[in-house]
Amino acid sequence: MSILSTSRLRPLALLALLTLSLAGCDDAAEQEDQTPVSQVRVETLQLQALAISSELSGRILAPRTAEVRARVAGVVLKRVYREGSDVKQGDVLFLIDPAPFKADLDSARATLAKAEATVYQARLQEQRYRQLVDDKAVSRQEYDNARASFLQADAAVAEAKAALERARLNLGYATVTAPISGRIGRALVTEGALVGQNETTPLATIQQLNPIHADVTQSTRELNTLRRALRAGELQQVGQGQVKATLIQDDGSAYPLPGKLLFSDLSVDPSTNQITLRSEFPNPDLDLLPGSYVRVRLDQAVQPQGISVPQRAILRDSAGVPKVLVVDQQDRISERQVQLGSAQGDRWIVNDGLKPGERVVVEGLQHVKAGDQVQVDEQPDALPIVQHNGQ
Repeated sequence: MSILSTSRLRPLALLALLTLSLAGCDDAAEQEDQTPVSQVRVETLQLQALAISSELSGRILAPRTAEVRARVAGVVLKRVYREGSDVKQGDVLFLIDPAPFKADLDSARATLAKAEATVYQARLQEQRYRQLVDDKAVSRQEYDNARASFLQADAAVAEAKAALERARLNLGYATVTAPISGRIGRALVTEGALVGQNETTPLATIQQLNPIHADVTQSTRELNTLRRALRAGELQQVGQGQVKATLIQDDGSAYPLPGKLLFSDLSVDPSTNQITLRSEFPNPDLDLLPGSYVRVRLDQAVQPQGISVPQRAILRDSAGVPKVLVVDQQDRISERQVQLGSAQGDRWIVNDGLKPGERVVVEGLQHVKAGDQVQVDEQPDALPIVQHNGQ
């Protein structure tokens, strides 16, 4: 090939390379334009009434507990009730041998009859001497002696009546009855056992289980923080009888029947610096048993204008600082640090960092980052956590 033909081919080759380069750029631009936009679901924040609750631990307690005890000494003849059953006040539980008490009752009756005979004789003599002393037939001293004998005999009658009543009571105590209604446990004695000898022997225990109490403890620090927020107007007080209580069972689920706060103790335990709060729950099926460890969520105050976000919307960095992803008006992602309050169910109360009307990403967080353009799927507005009436 000549030098002239080679020089003519070089411009053609450069032109072809330039054309291919421009075509490659156009293809890359087309591919970039065709990159799919990530889709996220957001929740638009709203001001709503939020319940400020505390989840506290404690124990289940029976409202009333009665220890059935032997009030007289004797041998148990029979256990009448069935262990673990429900009993009513006055039901017969045990029978103690009544024979010695019947004998004591008969003896007391005889003693009373003798005392009444003695007082009858002393009364007649006193009346007779009263007439004779007026006629100067007997001395004043003899009349005074007769009067004293009558008063002593009358006092002996009163004493005999009291002894008779005591004997009647002891005979009644030989039949042991239920002092309260409730569920009775196992028998602590068997037939043939000698009970009540120099002490009141426990026979069984009865507990009332419906409704039932849950006693929990709260630190004075938490209570003081709550009181300061109430005084500052940041929170609203919930009436004592309107404080809603939710019992958390062993598996983490909520007990289906709601309870209420009865009272807060007036003194602080000096060993733990905690105060006791008692709540009451219906227990128709006796699912809650005394001594069980439970957690109780108490709605102690209301934040009238608060913001909350789902727990799944919270991200944390390596330092544990909570953050959320916010979508602006141009559907672009930005990162925002937030200050969280207490957890309310599956949501966090946000104390600082977010405003009403902002859109927070609740689904699709793992596919986007700050600065990304996204396609927004609006989540329906979340319902308020609690109403002002505590329901």
